[in-house]
Amino acid sequence: MTRTFVPGLELAALFHTEVVAPIVEGVPHSAALIGWGSEVQGFDTARSTDHAWGPRLQLFLGGEDSAARAADLDALLDRELPAEFRGYPVRFAFPSDAPARHWVHVVDLDDYFTSQLGAHPAALTTADWLAVPTQVLRELTGGAVFHDGLGRLESHRERLAWYPDDVWRHVLACQWKRLSQEEPFVGRCGEVGDDLGSAVVAARQVRDLMRLCLLVNRVYPPYGKWLGTAFAALPCAPALTGHLSAALSARSWQDRERHLSPAYEVVAGLHNDLGLTEPLDPRVRYFHDRPFLVLDAHRFTDALVATIADPALRALPPVGAIDQYVDSTDLTDRAFLDRRRRYVAGPGLDGLG
Repeated sequence: MTRTFVPGLELAALFHTEVVAPIVEGVPHSAALIGWGSEVQGFDTARSTDHAWGPRLQLFLGGEDSAARAADLDALLDRELPAEFRGYPVRFAFPSDAPARHWVHVVDLDDYFTSQLGAHPAALTTADWLAVPTQVLRELTGGAVFHDGLGRLESHRERLAWYPDDVWRHVLACQWKRLSQEEPFVGRCGEVGDDLGSAVVAARQVRDLMRLCLLVNRVYPPYGKWLGTAFAALPCAPALTGHLSAALSARSWQDRERHLSPAYEVVAGLHNDLGLTEPLDPRVRYFHDRPFLVLDAHRFTDALVATIADPALRALPPVGAIDQYVDSTDLTDRAFLDRRRRYVAGPGLDGLG
C-alpha cells in the first residue's frame, strides 16, 4: 500500500490528540515523544518507515503506585487503540522477530529519566554530566511534549537543555585539546609518504571541528549517522562546509592543510565571539620550526581551563565527557548505562560534586 509520508513527530502529535488523549482522559499524566528514533530529532524520512515505525509516544505517570497503574493503563490502551492510524499500523514488531505490540509506553516519569541519566535530572553531579553521552542528552531534550499534566516533564527537559557553565567550558577545552593533538600530523604523515595516514588524520580533524562547532553553538552532538545533518543546520555551516569537504577530498597533504587552515581560523573566531575568554589570535602559524601550518589549538584549551570556577573540575585531565574519550557504541549507547557507569567510575571523578 502506498501512503503519504508523515514525519514521526507530526504523526505522534496527531495520534495523541485524536486517539490516546481521549482514552486516558481523567488520568493525571504527561505525554511526549522523546528518546530514541530519528523522528525525535526531526531527521526522519520515508526510508525511516521500513522498520520500527508507526504512531508511538510515552505516557508518563507519577506517584508511588505508578508501576501498578501503568500496567492497568497499558492494558486499557491495548484494548482501545485502533489497528491503524493514518495508514500506519498501531501495533508493530521491533525487533522484527518480537511479537507485535502497541508503542504507547506507560512509564514513571522520574524512573524514565533516571534510567537514562543514572541520576534524577535535579540531582546530576558534575561527574554525572560527564558520564552521559551527548546522544542521550539530545534524545531527552529533543522531540516534543504534547501534554504535561504532571507539571514536571518540561522542567526536567529544561534542566537538561545544556551543560552547566563550568562543565561546558571543560568540554569545550577538551575538544580543542583533541584538535591540538593531531594538527601537525596531516603534514607529517604526508611528508614521509603516508598519504593514507594523512587523509585519516584530516578526516579526524574534520569530525572534531564539526563536533566543536556544535558545542560552541550549545547543541549536543549526535552519534555518527546524524553528525553531518546536525552540523549542516548550524549558522556557521555555510562558512565551513566548503573547506571541510575540500579537505576530505584533497589528494595531497598540502591541499588538506590549505583547506583545514581557514576552517581552523573560522572556528577560532567563533570561540572569540563567545566571550568566554580573552580574545585569542585566530590565525594559523607554523608548528615550531617545521613547515606545517597549525592553529596551536591548545591555546584555547589553556584559556578555557583558566576560567573554570570549580577547582576539582579545573584539575581534571583534559579528556572531557565520555564521547570525547570513548569511541565505542557499547559504552555510549543509551542501553548500556550500568556498563558505562562502571567504566567511568575512576578516581579522577571522585572529587566532583
